[in-house]
Parts: sequence; structure tokens; C-alpha cells
Amino acid sequence: QVRLVESGGGLVQAGGSLRLSCAASGRTFSSYAMGWFRQAPGKEREFVSAIDWSGSNTNYGDSVKGRFTISRDDARNTVYLQMNSLKPEDTAVYYCAGGRGPVLTASSNSRGEYVYWGQGTQVTVSS
Repeated sequence: QVRLVESGGGLVQAGGSLRLSCAASGRTFSSYAMGWFRQAPGKEREFVSAIDWSGSNTNYGDSVKGRFTISRDDARNTVYLQMNSLKPEDTAVYYCAGGRGPVLTASSNSRGEYVYWGQGTQVTVSS
């Protein structure tokens, strides 16, 4: 059974930083792409970032480019999201997602490309 557990969320002031972690278990972590999505109250779940199996290829949503960085540590079966220069509009529940395969595709920003989801971690950015 695949399990994804996010951690690292919290309350931070605008301009601050947080690092989210997602610990994975239940399948060969290093063989799959991973992603992060977020959902604010009353809004649809939004793509944040994705990373391929090797860690060499990444992509980002337009709203977070240049501020967020995704990475992975296969020895720890963990994917990270470093979030800098946070803004109030980054406030959301952040979800980790496990991809269908190893590589990023043109659809890697779509929820349908991910088969496993964590429970989410709340990030609140105060102004």
C-alpha cells in the first residue's frame, strides 16, 4: 500500500520561508515522478511543481516560479518543496502526489497524472 505523508506546514509571515517534506512508502520511490499541488478555500486544486525520477527535470506553476524549489532524496524516500518569498496568496493546503511513471510529460501539471495523494499540510502566510 502506497502512503504519502506531508509535513512542514505552518504559519509564516509574508516574505518568509518554509520547507515541506513528503515521505513515501509502499513502492519503489526512485522509479516515479513526484508532484506538489495546493488548494485554497473555495478554489480548485492547483499544480505547484513536479520532479522526475532522476531529479534532473523539474517544472513549476507560473505563480511559484523563481520562489519555490522541488527536490528529492531517494535514500530517504522523500520529496521536498522549498518555499521562499512567501506571499499571502500562497496560503493553501499543500498535497504531495505520486506520479504514474518516471518522467515528466506535457500533462505533469494535471491531477490525472498522479495516482497517489497525501492528506495535505496547511500553509498559512500572514500579511
